[in-house]
Amino acid sequence: MAAGSPSAGPAVWLLLAGLALAGCASSPALHHASRLGPPVATIEVIARDWHADIALPVTALEPPLAALARRFPGASHLVIGFGDRGYWPRPTVSPLDMLRALLPGPGAILVTGLRVSPAEAFGAANVVVLPLSQAGLDQVSRFLREGLETGPDEAPRSVAPGPYPGSLFYASTRRYSFAYTCNTWSAEALRQAGIPVIVTGVLLTSQVMAQARAAAER
Repeated sequence: MAAGSPSAGPAVWLLLAGLALAGCASSPALHHASRLGPPVATIEVIARDWHADIALPVTALEPPLAALARRFPGASHLVIGFGDRGYWPRPTVSPLDMLRALLPGPGAILVTGLRVSPAEAFGAANVVVLPLSQAGLDQVSRFLREGLETGPDEAPRSVAPGPYPGSLFYASTRRYSFAYTCNTWSAEALRQAGIPVIVTGVLLTSQVMAQARAAAER
């Protein structure tokens, strides 16, 4: 299964880099989550060029996410990321499409089924593994469920095939914007999981990964 990922818009992120750093400087202080307990699973943070994703082991998923995993038979992990629905699923994009991604619009969730570990798929240097308590797993699962738009049958609504075999785009209830990017979403997912990270001002992959590595060291 391919390990690559479509870019989340390099031109857009270059435009935002300075603002991202300024946003971090004024972010609220870290606080440790109250959802403590023995680890029951892991959440993995993956750097894919300009895009940060999270991954969860299929064995840790509960309904309805477990039903989603059945769309990817044989997968050991689901890699999940967020992006702009009008830009990200397109096979080719223009500079104008990149600029449009700066405007608020519907979001999309890309789900990829991996048959190997994220470290094997993306390289260990690009992955941070963090423990999850049961409470943290429940909270991040709820965050993911609430972020998936469902159809009349209450199943997540697929909107396009993914960029490679074993991946699908789903409609998201969350809106993509200048201030809420793929990397903001990943930071929020980690915070919901009980990982002490800052969400405000996070726009770049490097910001997510630096906080994930700091949390792993703690």
